[in-house]
Amino acid sequence: MLVLYAERDWAQFHSPKNLAMNLAVEVGELLEHFRWLTEPQSYVEDPRKLSAIREEIGDAFTVLLHLAHTLGIDPLAAAHDKLTQTASKYPADRCKGLADKYTAYQQKQDDR
Repeated sequence: MLVLYAERDWAQFHSPKNLAMNLAVEVGELLEHFRWLTEPQSYVEDPRKLSAIREEIGDAFTVLLHLAHTLGIDPLAAAHDKLTQTASKYPADRCKGLADKYTAYQQKQDDR
């Protein structure tokens, strides 16, 4: 990926700020495929639509990886750490099947 950018002299445009902004653009393009769909429709089965969605996921993922690399962040370690934090904030015994914000589960703990 970085070789592709280097061959085109694009590194000059790939500051963390620009990469973060580009990530938002790419995710926006992904969202366009789901806008106005019902929940059942969002489970896209049409091969052409899935191909377009796949392309947008690839775009967003490569930009995210490039941003992580630029900032020296291991994206897998960051994801692991975030999942560990989420598990702590949303204890399964208190939030299973619920979609409340984590502060609601803290309140339940404080009420005991």
